[in-house]
Amino acid sequence: MRTLIETMAKALVDKPEEVKVAEVEGEKTTVFELRVSQSDLGKVIGKQGKTARAMRTILGAAGTKIGKRCVLEILE
Repeated sequence: MRTLIETMAKALVDKPEEVKVAEVEGEKTTVFELRVSQSDLGKVIGKQGKTARAMRTILGAAGTKIGKRCVLEILE
């Protein structure tokens, strides 16, 4: 899951070396914290949050397949 998020984020940004994903595990939920460069934040979020929503949808579908709830948080 972590590599899935990294791959999607690195494909979107201008500075892929600054993409960092932290994983916080719970019993049934895993929270993934995505950090990107300040200048790339708009590219990851997209117009009206559509890119971020699409990433969360893909992550949710992949999480359902393994039986876990996955949440994506985009941090500044």
